[in-house]
Amino acid sequence: MGPPPLDIIPDWVIFNYNLSHSFITALVIIGAIAIRKKDMAFAMLGWPLHIMMDFPFHTRNYFPTQFLWPLTDFTIDGIPWSHPLVWFPNLAGIIILYIYRFKQKRD
Repeated sequence: MGPPPLDIIPDWVIFNYNLSHSFITALVIIGAIAIRKKDMAFAMLGWPLHIMMDFPFHTRNYFPTQFLWPLTDFTIDGIPWSHPLVWFPNLAGIIILYIYRFKQKRD
């Protein structure tokens, strides 16, 4: 149980994680899309929102989020998603959202 050791994870996985969790990458791609399709670019703002919600919840020991990659390898030593102070409120929020949506659908 638990996460796999970092030494068995292929380099391309770590590269893709850094690429997809970088504000630089996200903003360049969203900016390029915005030139052609503004409505699509607006929907893509969920990507940087995901990055903002992700980087505080990774430790430097396991998949630290290099949110300014490739400019810098700066990371924040956050609290892991598996920590009870993060996991239980996250679970509670999801349950509350489902209850709310269920009640909205019935009305």
